[in-house]
Amino acid sequence: MTKDYGTGEYSPVRIWLLRLFGLALLAIGLVLAAGGVKLVMLDGSPYYVLIGLALAVAGIVALVGRIWGLHVYLLAFVVTFFWALWEAGFDGWALVPRLVGPFILLVLALLLMPARFRNGSPTRRGASALAGLACLVIVVAGVFFGNSRPAPLPLPAAEADNAFLDDAIQPASTDWAAWGGGAGQRFSDLKQITPENVAGLKPAWVYHTGDIAKNYGVEMTPLKVGDMVYGCTSIHAAFALNAATGKQVWRFDPKSPEAYSPPNSACRGVTYYHNPQAVAGAACENRIIWGSWDGKIFAVDAADGKLCEDFGDEGHIDLTQGLGEIVPTMVSTTSAPTIVRGVVVTSQQVRDGERQKAPSGVVRGWDAVTGELKWAWDMNQPEITKLPPEGKTYSLGSPNVWSTAVGDENLGLVYLPVANPAGDYLSSNRTDAERKYGSSVTALDVQTGKPTWVHQFVKNDVWDYDVPAQPTLVDFPTANGKVPALVQTTKMGDIFVLDRRTGDLLTPVKDTPVPQGGVEPQERAATQVRSAFNSTSQPDLTEKQMWGMSPIDQMLCRIQFREANYKGMFTPPSADKPYIMAPGNNGGSDWGSLSVDVRRGVIVANYNIFTSYMQLIPRAEDDAMGVYYIGDPRSKMPRPGFNRPAADQPYGISPNQGWQMPTGLLCTQPPYGGIRAIDLKTGKTLWDKPFGTAERNGPFGIASHLPLEIGTPNNGGTLTTATGLIFAGATTDDHLRAMDLASGKTLWQAELPAGGQAAPMTYEQGGKQYVVIMAGGHHSMLTPAGDELIAYALP
Repeated sequence: MTKDYGTGEYSPVRIWLLRLFGLALLAIGLVLAAGGVKLVMLDGSPYYVLIGLALAVAGIVALVGRIWGLHVYLLAFVVTFFWALWEAGFDGWALVPRLVGPFILLVLALLLMPARFRNGSPTRRGASALAGLACLVIVVAGVFFGNSRPAPLPLPAAEADNAFLDDAIQPASTDWAAWGGGAGQRFSDLKQITPENVAGLKPAWVYHTGDIAKNYGVEMTPLKVGDMVYGCTSIHAAFALNAATGKQVWRFDPKSPEAYSPPNSACRGVTYYHNPQAVAGAACENRIIWGSWDGKIFAVDAADGKLCEDFGDEGHIDLTQGLGEIVPTMVSTTSAPTIVRGVVVTSQQVRDGERQKAPSGVVRGWDAVTGELKWAWDMNQPEITKLPPEGKTYSLGSPNVWSTAVGDENLGLVYLPVANPAGDYLSSNRTDAERKYGSSVTALDVQTGKPTWVHQFVKNDVWDYDVPAQPTLVDFPTANGKVPALVQTTKMGDIFVLDRRTGDLLTPVKDTPVPQGGVEPQERAATQVRSAFNSTSQPDLTEKQMWGMSPIDQMLCRIQFREANYKGMFTPPSADKPYIMAPGNNGGSDWGSLSVDVRRGVIVANYNIFTSYMQLIPRAEDDAMGVYYIGDPRSKMPRPGFNRPAADQPYGISPNQGWQMPTGLLCTQPPYGGIRAIDLKTGKTLWDKPFGTAERNGPFGIASHLPLEIGTPNNGGTLTTATGLIFAGATTDDHLRAMDLASGKTLWQAELPAGGQAAPMTYEQGGKQYVVIMAGGHHSMLTPAGDELIAYALP
């Protein structure tokens, strides 16, 4: 007759629970041991094979109903605990996959443990429980305190001589008249909202656009001029609102076919233009100009939204002329045009990864009143200065300017953030001009369209490290006095300061040796130029930085890491096995760009640091899977995995951007995004912190609801004000935050009804300061869709 542990009778239920627990331990142990053997064969950590064998032994013993199988597991947990601290220290997020799953098994083991052995001696279950609780406390404490960062450096004092303020470029204040607030600074001189009263912000008005595109991600920052707020929706319909109430004044829908909605249907903003030659009060004296997702530019009267029929073809121009074959979703306009000296400067977004002979990235200048084509800059065919000859096209596959440019009225220059050529990850077919201008900032004379200077940030770019951010114009103090300057950030997280008259560097750089090899070894540059002024550059990845929600998926990520080619940043693309891009092509700063407090000389930059797991796919394999470019009748959608065809080349590409696991989590440990403040004069980082909490993130898309700072991927820009505040949305936890410029501390936050993947702006109307953000969500950031433009103000 059986006896219960501690009271005299064995419990059959407990015996079966013990056996079920043993079965679970055996299964987990075998998976870890098998994967661990593979990892060891790849020169990885031996921990997984050893702990897997231990769990298998514990499982077998428990499966036959022997209690000491639990003791074997307790010993395995103790080993795991100290190994985790040895590998990850007290970094709480790094400890999660190492300890949380084993801790749950520990709790189950303790619940199955008898209070006493048959001979009456205690099992010390209570002591074991306390030890387990201590482990949990260490993990939680690590999340809160393990990523402690240096104390913020003091803010530089406001420069009495306005050393960073260009006399010809006044910061935004009452109005926000251009995308980026003017000169791309994203700074306002308004002072009503301060660090002391910002906690009192409340919603002042909400405008529902009524539009949510199938590929939602509007990314819009509105303008404010006079009494009106102007913007556009996710279907690229323009609107005007009363600036005090948010009530719609007019709306114009270009009625673009839905089939043309690109993977990113962003309408980041519109452009306001005052015609100095118009009679006061005449129709279209002031006009709103913006682009549609089928590649057209529209102009409407800023007062009533009616088409300006003197502009182009009765109110619009067609950017697709001369670009080459156009199929739906391949060409769109996602960024606000830039107007300099009455010239509307446009390029177009061309869909990535489809084909090397993609539509042209030509840049063109149009008369802001008549819509007449004034010039075209085709870097490969400079002799074509307007439309190409009959039967010809602009050069196919040339780098485009999908992001927002900025202009200097005094110098008559427009500064273009240039992408890399189509066929992103291979370079053998590139022209000399594409090698020169790709992934650069290029200054064009706005009257002629001719290049004045070019400054390239990546040599012969095959990592899609194009220049995504709008340049910022400031003055920069030097030993010879103030210099008109341009501040540029990159996807690698570098910040450069250039003389915007010449493109010459004003801040230090370093020529860094980079990895060689890949499928085109003869094409790779021996060195790449990195900023020695300021950078978010991270140390090279190691196996220890792999992540997950459990030891099993962390082990699988370690195996993937060991299986891939990785020699640090700029590891060349490979086809024999995957290769790792760290940061990935969504790293560093994106279209949200920098904010610069030109009164104090402080840069604020939010950034991403997550990784991409890539592989070139031989053309025959892509063809066999039906991976053909958009427009090819053989193309099958959806495509398998992450595959993109990159047609007209020997290889396609499989880009796992973010290096996602099937669970939806990422293979590298947090943080994935941050925000930092930088002294513009010295380049010193004043503070740097993870940006965003884990509230809306979790495995399989299930929100964790943990209000713990993790540093989420972020997409959008920041706003700084004269009172020392930073406003930012961008993160995947769907909040708008106000932070202290001096420390980065959050002083106020509001939960948004959808993702805030946009850049906030501010203006004054009727003596009241408003802060406005678009809560439209973003499909690729996995944030909820919405249609609300929200204004906040003090009561």
